[in-house]
Amino acid sequence: MAVTLAEVAAHAGVSPATVSRVLNGGYPVAGGTRTRVEQAVEELGYVANGPARALAAATSDLVGVLVHDVADSFFGILAGSLQSALAPTGPGESRRLAVVCNTEGAPEAELAYLTLLEGQRAGGVVLTGGAVEEPGHTAALTARITRMAAAGAPVVLCGRPPLPVPPALPVATVMFDDRGGAFRLAEHLLSLGHRRIAYIAGPPGLSTTRERLGGHREALARHDPALPEACEPLTVHAGFERSAGYDATRELLRRGAPFTAVAAANDSVATGVAAALREAGLRIPEDVSVAGFDDLPVCVDTAPALTTVRVPLREAGILAAHLVTGRKPLPPGGITTLPTELMVRGSTAPPPS
Repeated sequence: MAVTLAEVAAHAGVSPATVSRVLNGGYPVAGGTRTRVEQAVEELGYVANGPARALAAATSDLVGVLVHDVADSFFGILAGSLQSALAPTGPGESRRLAVVCNTEGAPEAELAYLTLLEGQRAGGVVLTGGAVEEPGHTAALTARITRMAAAGAPVVLCGRPPLPVPPALPVATVMFDDRGGAFRLAEHLLSLGHRRIAYIAGPPGLSTTRERLGGHREALARHDPALPEACEPLTVHAGFERSAGYDATRELLRRGAPFTAVAAANDSVATGVAAALREAGLRIPEDVSVAGFDDLPVCVDTAPALTTVRVPLREAGILAAHLVTGRKPLPPGGITTLPTELMVRGSTAPPPS
C-alpha cells in the first residue's frame, strides 16, 4: 500500500502542508524541520505520485536532466547535445522528452527535483556538474538514486564522481579528467618560467573544485615541493561565473603579493580575470598570463585567445543519452572517464623579465 503524505507528516512530527513545502522546494523551511521531513521520506519510501507508485514497473519517456545553471555555456552545451542524442535512431523507437531542471547548485533542489521525477516515473535521469561533497547530502542522494534505479529508471552521473550504489543497478558514471587537465595546464605555465601562479578555484566542497585544484597543486609540488605553500596566498575560492573571477582578481591585486600568471577555475571566471587585470592597467600576456578551463566557444574570440583545457562536453552529452536510454551497455565497473586536452593559445607567455 502506498505511503501517504499524512503518514510522512506524522512520522516527522510536522503538518502535511510542511511536508508539501519541503517536497516542492522554493518555500522557506527551517533546516531542522527540512531534515526531519527528508529522513521520514527516505525511511518510509514515500513517492509524491501515489497512483504512479502503484505501477512500479511502469516508466515514462521522460528523461530528467539536472544542471547547475542552464544559462552557463558549460551546462547548455552538455544538455543540448544530450537532448539531440535522445532523438529516435531507428524504426519503432519512441521520442524521449528531456526535462531540464535548474538546481542552481543547491543540494536541496537536487533532491527535490529527483523526488518530482520519481513521482512522474521518469524513464531515466542524468545528473550533471560537480557534486556537493557533504556526507548527509551524499547519503540522501545515494538512497534516492538507488530507489529510482531499482524501479527501472537508469541514472547517469555526468561530470561528477560515482556513488556507492549496488553494482547490479543501472547507474553509470561519466567523469572528466579534471585533475589531469589542471595538472597539464600548471605544467604548461611552469614550463614557460612562471613560479608565482595565482589560482582562482571554484567553491569549496564541490568535487570539480577539489579535482582541478588538486591537479594544479600536484603539478606545482612535482616541480618544486615548496611551490604549493609559496603559492597558497595566491589561491582564492570563488564562484564559477564571470563576476566571481573579476572580484577574486581585484582581491588578489589588493593583497599586493606579486604574480605573473592566473589559472582560473573555468573560462567564465577567466574572462572576469582578464577584465580586472586590464582595468588595473595590466597587459595579457605581456604582464600577466591568464588561463581558463573547459574550452567554451568564447575562448577563441577573446583578445588574445584564451589558453584553456578542453572538456569534451558534447561527447559527454551524447554518451549520457546513449547510456540513459540503454543504447549503450554500462561500461565495466559502470565508470567512463573522458580525457581532457590542453589548448595553448595567446593568453599565456613567458613571464616578464
